[in-house]
Amino acid sequence: MTTQELGIFGENLAVSHLISKGYTILDRNWKFRKQEIDIVASYNGQLVIIEVKARQTAEIGEPWMAVTKAKQRIIVQVAHQYIQLKNIDLDTRFDVVSIVHNTFRTKIEHIEDAFTACM
Repeated sequence: MTTQELGIFGENLAVSHLISKGYTILDRNWKFRKQEIDIVASYNGQLVIIEVKARQTAEIGEPWMAVTKAKQRIIVQVAHQYIQLKNIDLDTRFDVVSIVHNTFRTKIEHIEDAFTACM
């Protein structure tokens, strides 16, 4: 599986997982300029911005560890644009779905409130 195929697989798996937990998916791969939000959802009256990270192994660290402070800043900036352009007035939360998928296992970890930002 290529890196791109793994990314698409991971996002599809994350969407299925979120829907099974009662999330409503509002947008996928929403772009602003050259940046994007993987998944935008609503859950319990909140807007949830979700970053998906998928790897074939956790040997170099869990996938969620790749959501660095710099990446968080970008996600927050894009989320701010999404909220403004869509005129959304909801509390906003930032989650990460971390996936390790290979021939031996598929592990999904949904980290709610993975990071915070002043909106």
